[in-house]
Amino acid sequence: MAGLGAEAEREPLLGPLAAGSREWDVTETEEHYKSRWRSIRVLYLTMFLSSVGFSIVIMSIWPYLHKIDQTADASFLGWVIASFSLGQMVASPLFGLWSNYRPRREPLIVSIFISVAANCLYAYVHVPAAHNKYYMLMARALMGFGAGNVAVVRSYIAGATSLEERTGSMANTSTCQALGFILGPVFQTCFVLIGEKGVTWDTIKLQINMYTAPVLLGAFLGILNIILIITILREHRVNDSGQQCKNTNFEEASTDEPHILQRNIDQVAVVATNVLFFVVLFIFALFETILTPLTMDMYGWTQEQAVLYGGIILAALGVEAVVIFMGVKLLSKTIGERAVLLGGLTVVLAGFLILLPWGSQLPKIQWEDLHNNSVPNTTFGETIIGLWKSASERQNEPPTGCPVEQAWCLYTPVIHLAQLLTSAGLLGIGYPACNVMSYTLYSKIIGPRPQGVYMGWLTASGSGARILGPVFISHVYTYLGPRWAFSLVCGIVVLTITLLGVVYKRLVAFSVRHGGIQE
Repeated sequence: MAGLGAEAEREPLLGPLAAGSREWDVTETEEHYKSRWRSIRVLYLTMFLSSVGFSIVIMSIWPYLHKIDQTADASFLGWVIASFSLGQMVASPLFGLWSNYRPRREPLIVSIFISVAANCLYAYVHVPAAHNKYYMLMARALMGFGAGNVAVVRSYIAGATSLEERTGSMANTSTCQALGFILGPVFQTCFVLIGEKGVTWDTIKLQINMYTAPVLLGAFLGILNIILIITILREHRVNDSGQQCKNTNFEEASTDEPHILQRNIDQVAVVATNVLFFVVLFIFALFETILTPLTMDMYGWTQEQAVLYGGIILAALGVEAVVIFMGVKLLSKTIGERAVLLGGLTVVLAGFLILLPWGSQLPKIQWEDLHNNSVPNTTFGETIIGLWKSASERQNEPPTGCPVEQAWCLYTPVIHLAQLLTSAGLLGIGYPACNVMSYTLYSKIIGPRPQGVYMGWLTASGSGARILGPVFISHVYTYLGPRWAFSLVCGIVVLTITLLGVVYKRLVAFSVRHGGIQE
């Protein structure tokens, strides 16, 4: 027999399995066990590629959009960027519902094929004679739609692991997702060496340059992922104790396991966990959004400096998150998932409390009339545009500092760099802990039922948070300043901690709630 699932999840992500015995498993064969974990690891790769698909072109969208369609402006760029999350929000419940009634390979293969087709469309948006920007919008929306398979991935892993294995598996899944977000821009940077012109394959009108090479790589990896799913992925389901179940979808389970399905899921706990997950992603999305304008206003950094140093900070947070994802697997076994989630939210609260302005030193004021170049009045799209300005344009950039058009600049104390770095470090601890614990608790609360639709709604709530977070923080920060903005964020976190306290005793595994397993 293969080793304990928990022991396996303490090893390196793709490391060998330890030998041993599992007293709680009386039916699972060694071959079934190995097949189950091979399938789970294929889905780790799927999660990684899904994240890479979002981040690999994020910094080159604007110059490519501007190159193919001169009518595209910064506002349209915002729609192009947001379309990915919108597509994922729509697709997640649909793919989740599909996976409840059919083998999970079906929605996975279809969703990845959609992503491959979207990548190919992105590489060909230069071909039409007009309306090229709308083709790019469609391509990014379809990429997001294909990324809705995240719900299927997490649903499969939840159903194919025991309670003991679940936390480690979800942590590994989140680790792969974080690595995808980190390495995507790195891949994009490598393709810059190809240049804007690149090479052209006239027969099929394919241009291979710094803008299209990343998506062509994504299409190739997507095809490879489909092959792996077809050849390796098998349908597996185990109960909370780790014993093999014959059935993998709702229709079969409803006839063979009526005594399980007649027991109700705690819907209050389900809704509360969705809210908790929404807030966690909402807070991190708004921090990513506000980092560039905040540093430009507080420290007088140029746009290039703010993006460069902000990118370094976010990259460091990504590396920190990977470490935390792996560490919470062990910590949760000692104090439990709920305690880790509460601790993570407390750390996030401390991070934003530290970020509140204090003292008497004011930021450098920018008195010149900046009009459309004023940082607080720029959209996210205009921030991206600034990265690609020519040298002559950069020479004509206005002075740096906190624009006088923002009245709060005249009386709000500066946020010291040490405050920002300390706050970022705390968020790098709290966010990944809350992220993986939310998913883990959610899957345990739902229990042995197929989790496709439930995971779809959870993924959709996260997509919604990534859309609303930037909108919220940009408006509050612009008109009221960092003191009000971060105070409101602190208030949101306090309310979230209060909600967690109210439902704390309800956030238990389905089998524990119904007396099947001791907590």
